[in-house]
Amino acid sequence: MYYIGLDIHKKTISYCVKDAAGCVHREGKIGSSRRELDAWIGTLPQPRMMAMEATIFTGWIYDYLLPHAEKLKVAHPLMLRAIAAAKKKNDKIDAAKIADCLRCDFLPECHIAPTEIRDRRRVLRYRNLVVRQMVQMKNRVSGLLMETGVSYNKRQLHKVGYFGEMMSTNAEINDAVRPLLNLSRGMIRRSSKLEYDLVSSLERDPLLRERLRRLRTVPGVGSITALTWALEIGDYTRFSSNRQAISYCGLCADEKSSADKVMRMPLSKQRNKHIQRVLVEAAKLAPRDSPELAMIRARELERGNPNRATLAVARKMVCYMLAVERRQQDFVQTAAA
Repeated sequence: MYYIGLDIHKKTISYCVKDAAGCVHREGKIGSSRRELDAWIGTLPQPRMMAMEATIFTGWIYDYLLPHAEKLKVAHPLMLRAIAAAKKKNDKIDAAKIADCLRCDFLPECHIAPTEIRDRRRVLRYRNLVVRQMVQMKNRVSGLLMETGVSYNKRQLHKVGYFGEMMSTNAEINDAVRPLLNLSRGMIRRSSKLEYDLVSSLERDPLLRERLRRLRTVPGVGSITALTWALEIGDYTRFSSNRQAISYCGLCADEKSSADKVMRMPLSKQRNKHIQRVLVEAAKLAPRDSPELAMIRARELERGNPNRATLAVARKMVCYMLAVERRQQDFVQTAAA
């Protein structure tokens, strides 16, 4: 068996081929293009295993090389300390160390979702970008009105009827700011339509439709929460316990223990930030739909910390959704709740 370590960059890929004894068989550098990968693959010895570090470019290279190796692994960048802690570091050394970690079975492997899930996840994250830009434009409209001293109804500002009436009847809006307001409103309208189209396309997807329907039976889980869970979690069977899923969602604190001292730290930064944000927002509204979640929130509020109450509700929602996924059944509220 030959072990191949890849250090991937935007324009180049450094590689190192080692045998089972750790002897370097080949090493070098190739371009990051499909044409050069095709020519390079034909020169490699067989059988072979490959490994690479997770980067923004890893996805398409992983899909392209997967049929050409007995096994292809992706290393977790934060846990690949052998490279980060090295005194001397360059692409050639990094590729050799990845090959050594693969050869000795010390590679900290991370999960790679199937291509169909990653393609749909890209659409969802693009939708999140559109929403952020839409919110920025709404804030810009409010800022323009405040800068020029125009009085307006804050709650009604971004409704089509009110905005049109304000632009036609409010004499406080001067000619200098009027084109900017119309331009901003047009961008908000287009962003809103694009956001609706992206979400609708994902909800109608045959791969996700039934899974989303089951997830939406959980109290507090709406369309965006269900989509984020399905596409960010991917394969739920990789979590053997609720604690693992809660940790992945970033809903628990770091722990530092030494001798008989145990310190609880703030929320861990090693998490999926996309699903963490959505779950925290959903947990703020979920107690309205579930007496059990409302009871959990009330119990935590008695201790005087509303943020901990929100996290407790979010953790319970993770347990609910994981149970729905495992049983492949709709959520049923218990009689006690």
